[in-house]
Amino acid sequence: MARVVVLGAGISGHTAALHLRKRLKKPHEVVVVSPNADYNWIPSNIWVGVGRMTADQVTFPLAPVYRRKKIDFRQARAVSIWPEGSVAGASRPFVEIEYTAAGRDGERERLEYDYLINATGPKLNFAATPGLGPDGGHSVSVCTADHARHAAARLEAVIAELKAGRPQRLVIGVGHGTCTCEGAAFEYAFNVEHELRTRGVRELAEIVYLTNEYELGDFGVGGMTFAENGFLTSSQLWTESLFRERDVKAVLRAHVQRVEDGKIFYETLDGAEGVLPFDFAMLLPPFRGQDLAAFDQTGADITSVLFAPNGFLKVDADYTGKPYEQWRASDWPNTYANPTYPNVFGVGIAFAPPHPISRPRSTPGGTVIAPAPPRTGMPSGIMGRQVALSIVDMIQNGASAPTRTASMAKMGAGCVASAGTGLHGTAASMTMYPVVPDYERYPQFGRSLEDTTGEIGLAGHWVKRILHSMFIYKAKGRRGWSFIPE
Repeated sequence: MARVVVLGAGISGHTAALHLRKRLKKPHEVVVVSPNADYNWIPSNIWVGVGRMTADQVTFPLAPVYRRKKIDFRQARAVSIWPEGSVAGASRPFVEIEYTAAGRDGERERLEYDYLINATGPKLNFAATPGLGPDGGHSVSVCTADHARHAAARLEAVIAELKAGRPQRLVIGVGHGTCTCEGAAFEYAFNVEHELRTRGVRELAEIVYLTNEYELGDFGVGGMTFAENGFLTSSQLWTESLFRERDVKAVLRAHVQRVEDGKIFYETLDGAEGVLPFDFAMLLPPFRGQDLAAFDQTGADITSVLFAPNGFLKVDADYTGKPYEQWRASDWPNTYANPTYPNVFGVGIAFAPPHPISRPRSTPGGTVIAPAPPRTGMPSGIMGRQVALSIVDMIQNGASAPTRTASMAKMGAGCVASAGTGLHGTAASMTMYPVVPDYERYPQFGRSLEDTTGEIGLAGHWVKRILHSMFIYKAKGRRGWSFIPE
């Protein structure tokens, strides 16, 4: 009998667990470890953040789903990984966990495994920027359902000020030069803009988009080129037109140095410094890996063997630190197995990327201002599924190595960024293939023009709403869930 332990119950980990349990014969165990009692469909936190959905509409309890699926659920956080076991009491590999559930809070346990999937997601590194974040800081966030609920309350207070005739400045974007998920900040900015128009207070509101992107439309993937009606256009021009149409201003190539009450202090790529006063600020934090340590069987620290300096798990990627001109699509991982301990996998945001996708840039003083690579949503789900299927093949079919691959350089992705949830909302819909540009296969733009598209309109808005319901249905493991693609 084999035991597969999955750390994390987000898109990647939860997807992996469902596929494992569906395909592994019953004697084999699937165990999920997550500090959170609830699943959160994070893409819809945007709507919670403008008060158009409640937190209950984007979350649901995990325990009933796992109980129904015969998955062992431990509400706990992983503390350390012992991939060789320990000479002091455990011959098999194990992960040490600390319970967060009421009644067991703080209790620790050694959980042995045959295969381990690290899908812990990111640590929201608000501490990287002084004054950033909703917990003791001066900005709000939509990274969690609770954060989004708090953001909606702050937005409501701003709307009250606008209704009273007092102008307000709303700053939305990223709170550090190395942030990722610019698409989420972009989406929130236009949902806020839509909400202000809907509420009849747009005229007195100034909306500023603050980003580390070199140009609008970069989105951490180096931008995109679309073919429309026989003409080529870029995601930069496409995005800039939306900003002009909605009168949203942009501050580009920016690193937030600190946030004080009503003031954002920032530096731009040319080394200039500025201060941006605000009445409302939603700034996403940078990500780093969770605080996981690793030890060999003697207890010696091998954290640097399993994890990159940023805390993300090392996988089968090229970490040699090549200059930008030598980056290749082949640098990116295929199987997501750790090269030293091949029964340990990292998926979703938990794996360490070999390098960014956007061109790296820094100020004359050395401050890095360039988006980190996004690896959320569709790519995360695909990674989780493929790693799960590889593990099934190794357990049940005797495969000696992972049999499935999920390179982001051979994977497409779609993104639907909404602007409103009502009957008259719109959305910016984008597809790209591949996610990581491959200039050997597509010398001109790095991506297929047939499969890289962009469109703004009502259709995408309704697709976004349908996807919300469809993926929550899938995550609940309802009848036919596996037929819904990742």
